[in-house]
Amino acid sequence: MTHINSFIPPVSSPLRDTTPLLLSLQDTDTLRVSFPASGPLPIPMTNDYLFRALLQRNNNVLKGLICSLLHLSPEQMCTAEITNPIELGTSVTDKTFILDIKVLLNDHTVLNLELQVINQHNWIERSLSYLCRNFDNLQSGDTYQNIRPVLQIGILNFTLFPEQPEFYATYQLLNVKNHSLYSDKLRISVLNLTQIEYATEEDRSWQLDSWASLFRATTWEELTMLAQNNDYIKEAADTVFRLCQDERVRMECEAREDHYRTQLGIQRMIERQAAALEAQTAKIQAQASSLEAQDAKIQAQASSLEAQDAKIQAQINEIELQAAEIDKLQTWMKAHGYDPADI
Repeated sequence: MTHINSFIPPVSSPLRDTTPLLLSLQDTDTLRVSFPASGPLPIPMTNDYLFRALLQRNNNVLKGLICSLLHLSPEQMCTAEITNPIELGTSVTDKTFILDIKVLLNDHTVLNLELQVINQHNWIERSLSYLCRNFDNLQSGDTYQNIRPVLQIGILNFTLFPEQPEFYATYQLLNVKNHSLYSDKLRISVLNLTQIEYATEEDRSWQLDSWASLFRATTWEELTMLAQNNDYIKEAADTVFRLCQDERVRMECEAREDHYRTQLGIQRMIERQAAALEAQTAKIQAQASSLEAQDAKIQAQASSLEAQDAKIQAQINEIELQAAEIDKLQTWMKAHGYDPADI
């Protein structure tokens, strides 16, 4: 498999930041805060608003997650700039909330990152749309060779292909005959939060299973366990704790949870209706099959009756022939002086 590292320029890039990637957790306006050791999380980690707020608030966590997803060392990740930030805490709607996070890596590669909780059965088309939209990034006067590489990574809380479950999958443009790579400038990856048990040794070596477990976590105890072996996740947990203390951010996260519940309610209602319709269709098909069987039986009976009628008619015809022969014989006997009654 071609490594995603080819998307990232060499470490000799003039954009290299001399600051270590793992910084101490201290914002310019907030002192270090430790998250609780136990209890339920106030907001699920699968909340897409919280996901965006976390990565937008803590660039260190953003870099750590991307390094794991792209199999990069911290030294290869110089800069990660979110180019479509939102104002955290402001009210959003379905039309105004930007689900995908667009990140410019090392001023060279475009990464579109999105967490999707509910299967809307459009992820394949949606991811392709985002990928192609971001790939069309030429500026006036640029040549085609200057097109920036584009990555689309979906973190999904559902299985995209149930017949082929996978934890972390990557897709590229390949020759269908010999599987040679057409271009390394386009790539789609999917991290399946529901299939952590399928994580490979390579996935685990890059701690992708730990990041997936983070996003699946529902308690502070789980975050505490994960943070013991991953400093980025420790930072993430601290940042999530601070974000949940922000009333405006928390309210927006809760609004998203209400949105999920509404969407799930609609989806389940549609699924129930679809199941009822399928059951009704199956019932109608069973009735139609039964009617066809009955019709076939009636047809068989009709054919049998026709055969019996034909047999009876043949017997009648035989009797009539025999009667005609007897009449002829009686006529001849009378003509020659014999009395048929004497025979």
